[in-house]
Amino acid sequence: MALGLKAARNARGWSQNRLVSEIERYARSHPQLTIASTASLKTYVSEWENGHRRVAEPYTAILRALLGWTNDELLQEAGSPPTADGYEDLIRHIDTAHAVSRSMVATFVSQTELLRTQDRMVGAFSIVDQMNAHLAALEEALTFAVLPDARRPVARELAGAATLAAWQALDVGAVERAWRHYEKGKQAAKEAEDPLYLAHAMGEQAFVLADAGRPQLAVDLVREAQRVGGSRMSDRLKAWLLCAEAELCALASDKSDVANAYRVLETADQVMPDTDDPRDPDLASVFLNMDHFVRWKGHTLALLGDVEAIAAQYTVLDSMDPTFVRARAGLHCDLAQAHLTRGEYAEAAHQVREAKLLANRTGSVRYRRRIAELGRTVG
Repeated sequence: MALGLKAARNARGWSQNRLVSEIERYARSHPQLTIASTASLKTYVSEWENGHRRVAEPYTAILRALLGWTNDELLQEAGSPPTADGYEDLIRHIDTAHAVSRSMVATFVSQTELLRTQDRMVGAFSIVDQMNAHLAALEEALTFAVLPDARRPVARELAGAATLAAWQALDVGAVERAWRHYEKGKQAAKEAEDPLYLAHAMGEQAFVLADAGRPQLAVDLVREAQRVGGSRMSDRLKAWLLCAEAELCALASDKSDVANAYRVLETADQVMPDTDDPRDPDLASVFLNMDHFVRWKGHTLALLGDVEAIAAQYTVLDSMDPTFVRARAGLHCDLAQAHLTRGEYAEAAHQVREAKLLANRTGSVRYRRRIAELGRTVG
């Protein structure tokens, strides 16, 4: 179908015969191209515009060069013919975005929350289409929102949703998609003028670098995230970024980073609020209460080979919300690692099996890699 072709031709003020002449002129200046006769071209143009013939190469390339429209704009499907100048469609998009930004942001928030809940319970692999559609709707609303007071709330929600999509992509092993979503989230946070969402996106993005074998660069990025967040950060977000820094230090090979990991954990202990509520009222993307905090500390201590990690992790396992399926898989991995540090291979093997069952439920490629490494050590 090429129902956009007529609009593009009209926008240039060309008749069908003029378009045929321009196609022939273009072909003469590009001797490598072979095109149909004049009579056939006249039939083709008519059939293209009526949607009765599909535009094939080399004509798609020629039409793009002559008219300056993309394939998507030229080859529109039946039922959505464009206006001759495009302004009617543009205003429709702007009016829709204006209504969305003022009255439907709450709906976007609810959709993000639903996807976040589904992610932690069943994993990212089963909701990739829904997540992509949600991001596309937010980007569409932001693209056509005009004034800052209309753009900021949509941009803030896009920042949170893009960061969630990025973590999901990282979990299923789609590393480049994860990186691009984090960049999208960071840009949206800047548009929203919200340093908290920006700092959180940077902190999570650091784990892509760590997984890619650049933990020291990851440490530098999470420290920059703390600088960006500055004094506006809640104590919970400060603790979250400190925990991230400590874990990334534990993954780095430099001895000074190992010492820094313990120091950073002590600082996190001092700022973490004593709360059972996992949500940060200032930042919907952050889940961190005392149980999660203790689990994260234990994870970092396990990476450091600290034998004291094991007792705290068993306590957290007993009290953890069962809907955090992926997090429970990580906890079993931590327990396996702690048991290995103590030379308790049978207990470690049991924890690896438990972690594998949970990781299979969520389809987590990231945890499967870690489980495979632990499995090789257990034997």
